[in-house]
Amino acid sequence: MAIDFSLTPELEAIRMRIRTFVDEVIKPEEAKLEGKDGGEPLEGKARNEVLIGLRKKAHAEGIWLPHMPEEWGGMGLGHVELAMVQAEAAKSYYGPWIFNCQAPDEGNMHTLLHWATPEQAEKYLKPLCQGVAWSCFAMTEPDVAGSDPTLIQTSAYEDGDEWVINGHKWFISNARRANFAILVCRTEENPDIPQAGNSAFIIDLPSEGWNEIREVETMHGGTGHSEIIIEDLRVHKDQMLGGRGQGHLLGQYRLGPARLAHCMRWIAQAEMALDMMVDRSLNRYSHGSLLAEKQGIQWMIADSAMELYQSKLMVLHAAHKIDRKEDFKAEVSMAKHFVANMLNRVIDRSIQVHGALGYSTDTPLAHMYQHARWARFADGADEVHQMRIAQRTIAAYTDEGSTRRATGNLPI
Repeated sequence: MAIDFSLTPELEAIRMRIRTFVDEVIKPEEAKLEGKDGGEPLEGKARNEVLIGLRKKAHAEGIWLPHMPEEWGGMGLGHVELAMVQAEAAKSYYGPWIFNCQAPDEGNMHTLLHWATPEQAEKYLKPLCQGVAWSCFAMTEPDVAGSDPTLIQTSAYEDGDEWVINGHKWFISNARRANFAILVCRTEENPDIPQAGNSAFIIDLPSEGWNEIREVETMHGGTGHSEIIIEDLRVHKDQMLGGRGQGHLLGQYRLGPARLAHCMRWIAQAEMALDMMVDRSLNRYSHGSLLAEKQGIQWMIADSAMELYQSKLMVLHAAHKIDRKEDFKAEVSMAKHFVANMLNRVIDRSIQVHGALGYSTDTPLAHMYQHARWARFADGADEVHQMRIAQRTIAAYTDEGSTRRATGNLPI
Protein backbone atom coordinates (compact mmCIF):
# COMPACT_ATOMS: atom_id res chain seq x y z
CA MET A 1 0.00 0.00 0.00
CA ALA A 2 1.29 3.45 -0.93
CA ILE A 3 -0.77 5.23 1.72
CA ASP A 4 1.09 5.39 5.02
CA PHE A 5 0.35 7.89 7.77
CA SER A 6 3.20 6.80 10.02
CA LEU A 7 6.52 8.60 10.36
CA THR A 8 9.91 7.03 9.92
CA PRO A 9 11.82 6.54 13.19
CA GLU A 10 14.08 9.45 12.19
CA LEU A 11 11.17 11.84 11.66
CA GLU A 12 9.39 10.66 14.79
CA ALA A 13 12.59 11.47 16.67
CA ILE A 14 12.58 14.99 15.18
CA ARG A 15 8.96 15.50 16.22
CA MET A 16 9.73 14.43 19.77
CA ARG A 17 12.79 16.71 19.88
CA ILE A 18 10.60 19.63 18.81
CA ARG A 19 7.92 18.75 21.37
CA THR A 20 10.46 18.36 24.18
CA PHE A 21 12.16 21.65 23.27
CA VAL A 22 8.82 23.48 23.25
CA ASP A 23 7.72 22.00 26.59
CA GLU A 24 11.00 22.11 28.49
CA VAL A 25 12.83 25.09 27.00
CA ILE A 26 10.45 27.52 25.30
CA LYS A 27 7.38 27.41 27.56
CA PRO A 28 9.23 28.14 30.84
CA GLU A 29 10.93 31.13 29.17
CA GLU A 30 7.61 32.16 27.63
CA ALA A 31 6.13 32.33 31.12
CA LYS A 32 8.92 34.70 32.15
CA LEU A 33 8.48 36.83 29.02
CA GLU A 34 4.77 37.28 29.66
CA GLY A 35 4.99 37.61 33.44
CA LYS A 36 3.09 34.36 34.00
CA ASP A 37 5.69 33.08 36.45
CA GLY A 38 4.78 35.54 39.18
CA GLY A 39 7.18 38.24 38.01
CA GLU A 40 6.77 41.28 35.80
CA PRO A 41 6.68 40.83 31.99
CA LEU A 42 10.09 41.30 30.41
CA GLU A 43 10.62 44.29 28.17
CA GLY A 44 13.33 45.87 26.06
CA LYS A 45 16.82 44.43 26.21
CA ALA A 46 15.96 41.72 28.74
CA ARG A 47 13.13 40.46 26.51
CA ASN A 48 15.29 40.44 23.40
CA GLU A 49 18.07 38.58 25.17
CA VAL A 50 15.69 35.77 26.16
CA LEU A 51 14.23 35.47 22.65
CA ILE A 52 17.60 35.52 20.91
CA GLY A 53 18.95 33.05 23.44
CA LEU A 54 16.13 30.64 22.61
CA ARG A 55 16.92 30.93 18.91
CA LYS A 56 20.55 30.15 19.57
CA LYS A 57 19.57 27.06 21.56
CA ALA A 58 17.28 25.85 18.76
CA HIS A 59 20.05 26.35 16.23
CA ALA A 60 22.51 24.47 18.41
CA GLU A 61 20.01 21.61 18.78
CA GLY A 62 19.73 21.28 14.99
CA ILE A 63 16.00 22.14 14.97
CA TRP A 64 16.30 25.31 12.96
CA LEU A 65 14.79 26.37 9.63
CA PRO A 66 12.83 23.13 9.04
CA HIS A 67 11.35 24.26 5.72
CA MET A 68 14.58 25.18 3.91
CA PRO A 69 17.13 22.99 2.11
CA GLU A 70 20.22 21.88 3.97
CA GLU A 71 22.47 23.98 1.74
CA TRP A 72 20.75 27.06 3.17
CA GLY A 73 21.24 25.86 6.74
CA GLY A 74 17.82 24.22 7.05
CA MET A 75 16.56 20.77 7.95
CA GLY A 76 15.45 20.01 4.39
CA LEU A 77 11.98 18.78 5.35
CA GLY A 78 9.18 18.36 2.83
CA HIS A 79 5.71 19.78 3.44
CA VAL A 80 4.31 16.60 5.00
CA GLU A 81 7.28 16.51 7.35
CA LEU A 82 6.98 20.24 7.99
CA ALA A 83 3.37 19.71 9.12
CA MET A 84 4.50 17.72 12.14
CA VAL A 85 7.08 20.37 13.05
CA GLN A 86 4.69 23.32 12.73
CA ALA A 87 1.98 21.47 14.64
CA GLU A 88 4.38 21.05 17.55
CA ALA A 89 6.09 24.45 17.31
CA ALA A 90 2.85 26.45 17.34
CA LYS A 91 1.81 25.04 20.70
CA SER A 92 3.94 27.89 21.97
CA TYR A 93 3.22 31.47 20.89
CA TYR A 94 6.91 32.00 20.16
CA GLY A 95 7.64 28.51 18.81
CA PRO A 96 7.59 29.19 15.05
CA TRP A 97 9.76 32.27 15.51
CA ILE A 98 12.24 30.40 17.69
CA PHE A 99 12.66 27.77 14.96
CA ASN A 100 12.74 30.47 12.23
CA CYS A 101 9.69 29.13 10.39
CA GLN A 102 7.28 31.99 11.12
CA ALA A 103 5.12 34.09 8.81
CA PRO A 104 5.78 36.16 6.78
CA ASP A 105 9.49 35.26 6.65
CA GLU A 106 8.80 31.59 5.91
CA GLY A 107 6.79 32.38 2.80
CA ASN A 108 9.31 34.99 1.70
CA MET A 109 12.12 32.46 2.04
CA HIS A 110 10.30 30.05 -0.28
CA THR A 111 9.68 32.91 -2.71
CA LEU A 112 13.29 34.06 -2.77
CA LEU A 113 14.55 30.49 -3.08
CA HIS A 114 12.46 30.05 -6.24
CA TRP A 115 12.57 33.52 -7.83
CA ALA A 116 15.69 35.36 -6.67
CA THR A 117 18.83 35.77 -8.74
CA PRO A 118 22.01 34.40 -7.11
CA GLU A 119 22.95 37.95 -6.12
CA GLN A 120 19.52 38.61 -4.61
CA ALA A 121 19.58 35.31 -2.75
CA GLU A 122 22.98 36.06 -1.25
CA LYS A 123 21.90 39.53 -0.11
CA TYR A 124 18.36 38.82 1.11
CA LEU A 125 17.70 35.09 1.52
CA LYS A 126 20.92 34.24 3.35
CA PRO A 127 20.36 36.69 6.26
CA LEU A 128 16.75 35.49 6.60
CA CYS A 129 17.93 31.90 6.88
CA GLN A 130 20.57 32.91 9.42
CA GLY A 131 17.92 34.64 11.51
CA VAL A 132 19.64 38.03 11.43
CA ALA A 133 17.12 39.79 9.15
CA TRP A 134 13.36 40.32 8.94
CA SER A 135 11.13 40.78 5.92
CA CYS A 136 7.60 41.68 4.88
CA PHE A 137 5.35 41.09 1.87
CA ALA A 138 3.62 44.25 0.67
CA MET A 139 0.60 43.47 -1.46
CA THR A 140 -2.62 44.41 0.39
CA GLU A 141 -4.15 47.87 -0.24
CA PRO A 142 -6.96 49.77 1.51
CA ASP A 143 -8.92 50.82 -1.58
CA VAL A 144 -9.21 47.49 -3.42
CA ALA A 145 -10.11 43.94 -2.43
CA GLY A 146 -7.04 42.15 -1.13
CA SER A 147 -8.33 38.84 -2.47
CA ASP A 148 -8.10 40.14 -6.07
CA PRO A 149 -4.50 41.24 -6.79
CA THR A 150 -5.44 42.22 -10.36
CA LEU A 151 -7.00 45.35 -8.82
CA ILE A 152 -3.75 46.60 -7.25
CA GLN A 153 -3.36 50.36 -7.68
CA THR A 154 0.18 50.89 -6.46
CA SER A 155 2.06 51.52 -9.70
CA ALA A 156 5.59 51.85 -11.04
CA TYR A 157 7.06 53.45 -14.16
CA GLU A 158 10.51 53.19 -15.66
CA ASP A 159 12.96 56.08 -15.47
CA GLY A 160 16.33 55.06 -16.93
CA ASP A 161 17.78 52.21 -14.85
CA GLU A 162 15.22 52.77 -12.09
CA TRP A 163 11.57 52.21 -11.40
CA VAL A 164 9.59 54.92 -9.61
CA ILE A 165 6.83 53.59 -7.37
CA ASN A 166 3.78 55.34 -5.87
CA GLY A 167 0.93 53.84 -3.93
CA HIS A 168 -0.74 52.94 -0.65
CA LYS A 169 -0.38 49.66 1.27
CA TRP A 170 -1.75 48.51 4.60
CA PHE A 171 -1.84 45.48 6.90
CA ILE A 172 1.77 44.85 5.90
CA SER A 173 2.77 42.42 8.61
CA ASN A 174 6.28 42.78 10.04
CA ALA A 175 6.96 46.02 8.11
CA ARG A 176 7.95 48.03 11.19
CA ARG A 177 10.91 45.73 11.89
CA ALA A 178 11.70 44.46 8.39
CA ASN A 179 15.07 44.90 6.70
CA PHE A 180 13.43 44.56 3.30
CA ALA A 181 10.04 44.21 1.64
CA ILE A 182 8.83 42.20 -1.32
CA LEU A 183 6.53 44.77 -2.93
CA VAL A 184 3.91 43.92 -5.55
CA CYS A 185 2.80 46.77 -7.80
CA ARG A 186 1.36 47.43 -11.25
CA THR A 187 3.93 47.88 -14.03
CA GLU A 188 1.99 46.94 -17.17
CA GLU A 189 -0.80 49.19 -18.44
CA ASN A 190 -2.32 46.90 -21.06
CA PRO A 191 -1.41 43.31 -20.20
CA ASP A 192 -2.67 40.45 -22.35
CA ILE A 193 -4.45 39.09 -19.27
CA PRO A 194 -5.25 40.90 -15.97
CA GLN A 195 -2.95 38.53 -14.06
CA ALA A 196 0.08 39.81 -16.03
CA GLY A 197 -0.17 43.44 -14.91
CA ASN A 198 1.90 43.26 -11.72
CA SER A 199 5.61 42.88 -10.96
CA ALA A 200 7.49 42.39 -7.71
CA PHE A 201 10.44 44.36 -6.34
CA ILE A 202 12.74 43.90 -3.35
CA ILE A 203 12.80 47.15 -1.37
CA ASP A 204 15.58 47.83 1.13
CA LEU A 205 14.20 49.31 4.34
CA PRO A 206 14.31 52.05 5.28
CA SER A 207 14.17 53.75 1.86
CA GLU A 208 13.30 57.30 0.89
CA GLY A 209 9.71 57.32 -0.31
CA TRP A 210 8.60 54.39 1.92
CA ASN A 211 6.61 56.14 4.65
CA GLU A 212 5.14 54.19 7.54
CA ILE A 213 2.00 56.03 8.63
CA ARG A 214 0.80 53.93 11.56
CA GLU A 215 0.40 50.52 13.09
CA VAL A 216 -3.14 49.33 12.40
CA GLU A 217 -4.71 48.34 15.71
CA THR A 218 -6.47 44.97 15.50
CA MET A 219 -8.62 42.81 17.78
CA HIS A 220 -5.46 41.43 19.37
CA GLY A 221 -3.67 44.77 19.65
CA GLY A 222 -0.95 46.50 17.67
CA THR A 223 1.34 43.70 16.57
CA GLY A 224 3.05 45.02 13.48
CA HIS A 225 0.46 45.48 10.72
CA SER A 226 1.62 48.70 9.08
CA GLU A 227 -0.01 51.24 6.81
CA ILE A 228 2.48 52.52 4.24
CA ILE A 229 2.36 55.49 1.85
CA ILE A 230 4.80 55.11 -1.05
CA GLU A 231 5.82 58.37 -2.71
CA ASP A 232 8.28 58.47 -5.62
CA LEU A 233 10.22 55.53 -4.21
CA ARG A 234 13.11 54.79 -6.58
CA VAL A 235 14.43 51.27 -6.97
CA HIS A 236 17.06 49.97 -9.40
CA LYS A 237 15.84 47.59 -12.10
CA ASP A 238 18.10 44.88 -10.62
CA GLN A 239 15.75 44.83 -7.62
CA MET A 240 12.89 43.34 -9.63
CA LEU A 241 12.10 39.86 -8.30
CA GLY A 242 11.19 37.59 -11.18
CA GLY A 243 10.30 39.05 -14.55
CA ARG A 244 8.02 41.86 -15.64
CA GLY A 245 4.38 40.96 -15.25
CA GLN A 246 5.13 37.99 -12.99
CA GLY A 247 4.05 39.59 -9.74
CA HIS A 248 0.71 37.78 -9.66
CA LEU A 249 2.34 34.45 -10.46
CA LEU A 250 4.94 35.04 -7.75
CA GLY A 251 2.26 35.95 -5.22
CA GLN A 252 0.22 32.83 -5.94
CA TYR A 253 3.34 30.67 -5.75
CA ARG A 254 4.04 32.14 -2.33
CA LEU A 255 0.52 31.94 -0.96
CA GLY A 256 -0.20 28.26 -1.62
CA PRO A 257 2.38 26.73 0.74
CA ALA A 258 2.03 29.71 3.10
CA ARG A 259 -1.71 29.05 3.48
CA LEU A 260 -0.97 25.45 4.36
CA ALA A 261 1.72 26.46 6.87
CA HIS A 262 -0.89 28.62 8.61
CA CYS A 263 -3.17 25.56 8.74
CA MET A 264 -0.42 23.53 10.36
CA ARG A 265 -0.02 26.14 13.08
CA TRP A 266 -3.80 26.47 13.52
CA ILE A 267 -4.06 22.72 14.10
CA ALA A 268 -1.65 23.13 17.01
CA GLN A 269 -3.79 25.90 18.50
CA ALA A 270 -7.00 23.88 18.07
CA GLU A 271 -5.42 20.83 19.68
CA MET A 272 -4.38 22.96 22.66
CA ALA A 273 -7.94 24.27 22.97
CA LEU A 274 -9.39 20.76 22.82
CA ASP A 275 -6.93 19.51 25.43
CA MET A 276 -7.95 22.38 27.69
CA MET A 277 -11.64 21.67 27.04
CA VAL A 278 -11.31 18.01 28.04
CA ASP A 279 -9.17 18.82 31.07
CA ARG A 280 -11.72 21.36 32.27
CA SER A 281 -14.59 18.89 31.78
CA LEU A 282 -12.78 16.29 33.89
CA ASN A 283 -12.13 18.72 36.74
CA ARG A 284 -15.28 20.85 36.91
CA TYR A 285 -18.22 19.56 38.98
CA SER A 286 -21.66 21.04 38.47
CA HIS A 287 -25.29 19.99 39.03
CA GLY A 288 -24.53 16.54 40.34
CA SER A 289 -21.74 15.40 38.03
CA LEU A 290 -18.55 16.30 36.24
CA LEU A 291 -18.96 18.30 33.04
CA ALA A 292 -17.40 15.36 31.16
CA GLU A 293 -20.43 13.26 32.09
CA LYS A 294 -22.94 15.69 30.58
CA GLN A 295 -24.17 15.00 27.07
CA GLY A 296 -24.05 18.63 25.94
CA ILE A 297 -20.37 18.84 26.83
CA GLN A 298 -19.64 15.46 25.28
CA TRP A 299 -21.12 16.66 21.98
CA MET A 300 -18.83 19.70 21.98
CA ILE A 301 -15.83 17.47 22.64
CA ALA A 302 -16.90 15.00 19.95
CA ASP A 303 -17.52 17.67 17.32
CA SER A 304 -14.15 19.21 18.06
CA ALA A 305 -12.32 15.86 17.86
CA MET A 306 -13.95 15.02 14.53
CA GLU A 307 -13.20 18.41 13.02
CA LEU A 308 -9.59 18.28 14.18
CA TYR A 309 -9.24 14.82 12.63
CA GLN A 310 -10.65 16.12 9.33
CA SER A 311 -8.27 19.07 9.43
CA LYS A 312 -5.21 16.90 9.97
CA LEU A 313 -6.13 14.65 7.05
CA MET A 314 -6.78 17.59 4.74
CA VAL A 315 -3.46 19.22 5.59
CA LEU A 316 -1.50 16.01 5.20
CA HIS A 317 -3.07 15.28 1.81
CA ALA A 318 -2.50 18.81 0.52
CA ALA A 319 1.11 18.71 1.77
CA HIS A 320 1.56 15.34 0.06
CA LYS A 321 0.45 16.86 -3.25
CA ILE A 322 2.88 19.77 -2.85
CA ASP A 323 5.74 17.36 -2.15
CA ARG A 324 4.84 15.35 -5.26
CA LYS A 325 4.77 18.57 -7.33
CA GLU A 326 1.14 17.94 -8.26
CA ASP A 327 -1.49 20.66 -8.67
CA PHE A 328 -2.46 21.46 -5.08
CA LYS A 329 -4.51 24.66 -5.42
CA ALA A 330 -7.91 23.02 -4.82
CA GLU A 331 -6.79 20.98 -1.82
CA VAL A 332 -4.98 23.89 -0.16
CA SER A 333 -7.98 26.16 -0.71
CA MET A 334 -10.35 23.65 0.90
CA ALA A 335 -7.95 23.02 3.77
CA LYS A 336 -7.45 26.72 4.40
CA HIS A 337 -11.20 27.38 4.57
CA PHE A 338 -12.03 24.34 6.71
CA VAL A 339 -9.13 24.58 9.16
CA ALA A 340 -9.65 28.32 9.75
CA ASN A 341 -13.29 27.76 10.63
CA MET A 342 -12.51 24.66 12.69
CA LEU A 343 -10.04 26.70 14.73
CA ASN A 344 -12.67 29.31 15.56
CA ARG A 345 -15.27 26.70 16.50
CA VAL A 346 -12.98 24.62 18.73
CA ILE A 347 -11.63 27.61 20.63
CA ASP A 348 -15.16 28.96 21.04
CA ARG A 349 -16.36 25.63 22.49
CA SER A 350 -13.39 25.50 24.85
CA ILE A 351 -14.22 28.99 26.10
CA GLN A 352 -17.82 27.89 26.63
CA VAL A 353 -16.78 24.86 28.68
CA HIS A 354 -14.49 27.06 30.78
CA GLY A 355 -17.28 29.59 31.36
CA ALA A 356 -16.21 32.95 32.75
CA LEU A 357 -12.68 31.63 33.23
CA GLY A 358 -12.38 31.08 29.49
CA TYR A 359 -13.57 34.61 28.80
CA SER A 360 -10.91 36.01 31.12
CA THR A 361 -7.23 36.34 30.36
CA ASP A 362 -6.32 33.87 33.10
CA THR A 363 -6.11 31.20 30.38
CA PRO A 364 -4.67 31.68 26.85
CA LEU A 365 -8.08 31.02 25.26
CA ALA A 366 -9.20 34.65 24.99
CA HIS A 367 -5.94 35.62 23.30
CA MET A 368 -6.17 32.57 21.01
CA TYR A 369 -9.73 33.51 20.07
CA GLN A 370 -8.75 37.05 19.12
CA HIS A 371 -6.04 35.72 16.83
CA ALA A 372 -8.25 32.98 15.40
CA ARG A 373 -10.84 35.36 13.95
CA TRP A 374 -8.18 36.64 11.58
CA ALA A 375 -7.80 33.17 10.08
CA ARG A 376 -11.10 33.38 8.18
CA PHE A 377 -9.97 36.20 5.88
CA ALA A 378 -6.16 36.04 5.91
CA ASP A 379 -4.73 34.66 2.66
CA GLY A 380 -8.17 34.73 1.08
CA ALA A 381 -11.55 35.28 2.68
CA ASP A 382 -13.86 32.31 3.31
CA GLU A 383 -16.20 33.42 0.57
CA VAL A 384 -13.46 33.68 -2.07
CA HIS A 385 -12.27 30.16 -1.30
CA GLN A 386 -15.85 28.90 -1.42
CA MET A 387 -16.32 30.56 -4.81
CA ARG A 388 -13.16 28.91 -6.18
CA ILE A 389 -14.07 25.53 -4.68
CA ALA A 390 -17.51 25.71 -6.31
CA GLN A 391 -16.03 26.78 -9.66
CA ARG A 392 -13.58 23.87 -9.62
CA THR A 393 -16.32 21.41 -8.65
CA ILE A 394 -18.58 22.59 -11.48
CA ALA A 395 -15.68 22.50 -13.94
CA ALA A 396 -14.76 18.96 -12.91
CA TYR A 397 -18.28 17.75 -13.53
CA THR A 398 -18.55 19.68 -16.80
CA ASP A 399 -15.24 18.24 -18.07
CA GLU A 400 -15.51 14.69 -16.82
CA GLY A 401 -19.10 14.03 -15.76
CA SER A 402 -17.90 13.53 -12.16
CA THR A 403 -16.92 15.73 -9.23
CA ARG A 404 -14.21 13.29 -8.10
CA ARG A 405 -11.37 15.55 -9.23
CA ALA A 406 -12.70 18.40 -7.10
CA THR A 407 -12.83 16.34 -3.92
CA GLY A 408 -9.17 15.41 -3.72
CA ASN A 409 -9.19 12.82 -6.51
CA LEU A 410 -8.57 10.22 -3.82
CA PRO A 411 -8.64 6.45 -4.45
CA ILE A 412 -12.02 5.96 -2.74
